[in-house]
Amino acid sequence: MSDKPFFSFYQLLRHKSLLNLIFLFLIQSSNILVSIIAMPVLIRAVGVEEFGRINLAFSVILLVNVLVGFGYSLSAPKSVALNQGNLSALSHKVSEILWSKLFLAFTSLVILGLLGFVLGFFEDFFLILWWSTVLLFSEATASVWFFQGKERLQWVSVINVVTKITYLLLIVWWVQNADDSYLANFFLGLTALAGNIGLLIFIHYGMKIHLVRPKFYQIIQSLRANLLLFLSSLASHIAINGGLIILSFFASAAVLGPYSIAERIAMVLRMAPVLISQAVFPRASILYYEERENFFSFLAKVELATIALGLVIILGVQFTAPFIIQLIAGEALDNAVLFLKILSFIPLASGLNLGNMLMILVTEQKKVLFHSTWFFSVYMLITSFYLTEFYGGVGLAIALISTEVIIFIVTTLLLRRKEPSTVSQFYRAVFSSHSYS
Repeated sequence: MSDKPFFSFYQLLRHKSLLNLIFLFLIQSSNILVSIIAMPVLIRAVGVEEFGRINLAFSVILLVNVLVGFGYSLSAPKSVALNQGNLSALSHKVSEILWSKLFLAFTSLVILGLLGFVLGFFEDFFLILWWSTVLLFSEATASVWFFQGKERLQWVSVINVVTKITYLLLIVWWVQNADDSYLANFFLGLTALAGNIGLLIFIHYGMKIHLVRPKFYQIIQSLRANLLLFLSSLASHIAINGGLIILSFFASAAVLGPYSIAERIAMVLRMAPVLISQAVFPRASILYYEERENFFSFLAKVELATIALGLVIILGVQFTAPFIIQLIAGEALDNAVLFLKILSFIPLASGLNLGNMLMILVTEQKKVLFHSTWFFSVYMLITSFYLTEFYGGVGLAIALISTEVIIFIVTTLLLRRKEPSTVSQFYRAVFSSHSYS
């Protein structure tokens, strides 16, 4: 009798989480492939220094998009997964999230406009930045979290491939020299926005999810409920993606360009643990509430697979970094190769914390996430400013890797204080041969 639920669990895993992982892989692999193709196209068209400005504008928009996303990527998949049987409640939740994000996108657009047009910020790259603001609305209308919670990512993967190919064709046709650099991020946001609108139409008409405009106070309530997750996401983003902005304070465009290339590749590689966590999160949420023992075994397998993948990435990059940089930049850039070899340790260091993050999300320990992310964000800012000032890009790369390790240590300690039994069972499963036999 005891074997049947166990067998059923693995049957469910093969049909749900595995498919979720496959479609997430298709989404991210298309993103990675297009990014790899787009980088040399843009560098050859606009030059290494102008590409650095494009990437800097993109980094600023990514930072602002943390406000637009407001942590919903962490909370929404679980809400969707747990409310699948209640169409009315699901419609209300989806509408609430969508309109909250649109409100934040318009607010962010106004703030950037005031900073640029009135106060004179971003003077060196404001034209590129302003045209990049369409990415605010592509973030606001993104519905990956909905399909992730429903574990039906096939439509997202198809639309994503189409929009990314369209983006690539547009930059090949229209971005011919440095004067066209403002179009690079604009085309990325425009194609994504078009695809997102198509998916929202499908959600409304095809899946019978009624997208209605909630009252303003409901939007405020939704934002208030997600405030800690937003602050945690902001701190995490600063710690992970703020390096290029910090480097711009100390380095010239000649250094910023090669580092931008290496960082873009490293951030693509860092998507590996993120991809895995996104794929398993809905299933982990259900297992935690319904099959607790299988939850820890499942999480241990995911953690070990993530660490193994991180080791493979390090070895691969150490041997292929010169070829990768030559392929993307079209020339040998020794600095970029060095930066990339150091940054290749980030996916492994990031993967160490995957189990902790999933435990935090399924147990709704928002305060633990808040405290840990702000701790390592402050750590990252201090070490990055110090090491970048004295050692340039190499110092920044080392600071980013050490930040990932600090994330793991601090999160483990804080989570152990709040959920000692959960943490103990997880790490017992990780180090037990039974957990992966």
